[in-house]
Amino acid sequence: MKRMLAVVLASTAMVTGCGTLADVDTEPQKAASGDVAQARKDLDKLEVKGRAPKTGFEREKFGPAWADVDHNGCDTRNDILKRDLREETFKPGTHDCIVLTGVLDDPYSGKKITFRRGQDTSSEVQIDHLIPLSDAWQKGAQQWSKDKRKEFANDPLNLLAVDGPLNGQKSDADAATWLPPRKAYRCAYIVRQIQVKRKYALWATAAEKAAMKDILSAC
Repeated sequence: MKRMLAVVLASTAMVTGCGTLADVDTEPQKAASGDVAQARKDLDKLEVKGRAPKTGFEREKFGPAWADVDHNGCDTRNDILKRDLREETFKPGTHDCIVLTGVLDDPYSGKKITFRRGQDTSSEVQIDHLIPLSDAWQKGAQQWSKDKRKEFANDPLNLLAVDGPLNGQKSDADAATWLPPRKAYRCAYIVRQIQVKRKYALWATAAEKAAMKDILSAC
């Protein structure tokens, strides 16, 4: 069966620890009404605080990039590419771990992007942390253990293959300062962000929570 990106995890699956690709295996482009309703309830429960200082943040604090945390023999980046792309081809002899080519129906822009692995082409499709690592650092992750930060950085719930330039544009912005330009995806985007925050007990700023509430009100 073709593996595709899920909009949400079932609420019963929201426990601390890294998710699996099986947890995120449905339609990527919209949020179901039940998921939106749950997100509204969860948003009300998010703690509101100001940002902690970014002092001390380093990517390495969240472990090595794209570790094989689920021990399936494939690194997380290739796991997400395999999950989110279609028509994939793989490097021979890698047990379908290294994605060479594929097609991404980019949720952020709506564009169809052809992915080809290579020094000059791989960056056209990037793996976005829906809740950026540095943003998480300023909203609770400073206090986490090294293992929990590694789980967060590699959790499929918080990862999405997207248009590379848009991912660069987003950088470490939260919902108060950046949203996907494709408005049809914003409900699903905010639902996923709220799920990640609830799962990892991250707080939100007042402006961020207000922006999330505004998006959900129109879903």
